[in-house]
Amino acid sequence: MAVQTIDNTTEATPDTGPAFGPAVALSCRECGERVPLGPVFACQECFGPLEVAYDLPTGDPEALRKQIESGPANIWRYAPLLPVPADVVDKPNLNPGWTKLVKADNLARELGVTGGLYVKDDSGNPTHSFKDRVVAIALEAARTFGLKTLSCSSTGNLAGAAEAAAARAGFRSCVFIPHDLEAGKVVMAAVYGGELVGIEGNYDDVNRFCSELIGDPIGEDWGFVNVNLRPYYGEGSKTLAYEICEQLGWRLPDQIVIPIASGSQLTKIDKGLQELIKLGLVEEKPYKIYGAQAEGCSPVSAAFKAGHDVVRPVKPDTIAKSLAIGNPADGPYVLDIARRTGGAVEDVTDEQCVAAIKLLARTEGIFAETAGGVTVGVLKKLIETGQLDPALETVVLNTGDGLKTLDAVAPTTGPTAVIRPTLAAFREAGLA
Repeated sequence: MAVQTIDNTTEATPDTGPAFGPAVALSCRECGERVPLGPVFACQECFGPLEVAYDLPTGDPEALRKQIESGPANIWRYAPLLPVPADVVDKPNLNPGWTKLVKADNLARELGVTGGLYVKDDSGNPTHSFKDRVVAIALEAARTFGLKTLSCSSTGNLAGAAEAAAARAGFRSCVFIPHDLEAGKVVMAAVYGGELVGIEGNYDDVNRFCSELIGDPIGEDWGFVNVNLRPYYGEGSKTLAYEICEQLGWRLPDQIVIPIASGSQLTKIDKGLQELIKLGLVEEKPYKIYGAQAEGCSPVSAAFKAGHDVVRPVKPDTIAKSLAIGNPADGPYVLDIARRTGGAVEDVTDEQCVAAIKLLARTEGIFAETAGGVTVGVLKKLIETGQLDPALETVVLNTGDGLKTLDAVAPTTGPTAVIRPTLAAFREAGLA
């Protein structure tokens, strides 16, 4: 079977199996080997990661723009560019996406950004994090492959997104988290009624356990959204790139600052931008991608600063638990993208993270979780160190809601004053 891919190369591909829109195969990111679409994530030839390969529409870009713009106000407006069946809009799902792109003029003035600053605020998704996007795509794969249980290893947000999506779609769910997650994220994952299992250890321990479970007969009909369904799951992050460019009037931003956990979000945003360029939906121009990590879990940042191509695993120790992945699977690819685009990877302390959460809340009325604090904190540091040009248009991502990580700001945030219910007391407090 001949496949015309987006980069106009043609090669033999096995039978693709179930229909997934424009998706035609899984392709190894390392050796290029192609396999049929299925619930697999590693290349049998070199053990490299598999990702979705497409035969994307190559007709009139303006017609494609109009088709997208006439679609629903969620990620399914981009169904022609995603590995999902054509009737995805008719199926029970949470319909995430089309979140606000906030023009952050107050924050820009505070940081000295003159070229325009935007916050892509993904806390507006159904479970208040960007993870709803990736789970939505993985769920459609699980449904198509006939899998019965939706599962994942999670630092918190993914657990809630998977449990909610499973509840809506009528799937059984069983998700796994580190035992010491923030209480808000634990409650939000548990409330949907699925099975929630705490694992003694950090996220990397949880992930190893899930990799073992998937090879056991117990896990035969399980869809682990970020393991055996990872190639599809990752594609959900591309919709952030699509939305940002469409919301900017179908153009690329000059600079984007993105948080790094596994690194998948950053790599897929870059993939989405490249697809938009190749499809003619945006005009090609240089753009820079920056990665943000917490200092207590910054293996990619450390590798970038040292000029290394290999990311050395670390043991996480940070309040930004949603980013606390000590052995990020996509770390080397993040390094490649940051260097190719002229960007960088930087990190901030927990104290700088908390300060940035408060800064964003005070200037723009957006309450970010700790991952957003890390990203805004890194934006500030990149400007101060001269690594990011404040005269260029910049987009920074907030990937979750601060109500999930109240513990991070609670010790230093509270009432301005506690007074008696009298005007005299109000005046005495110096608030009049």
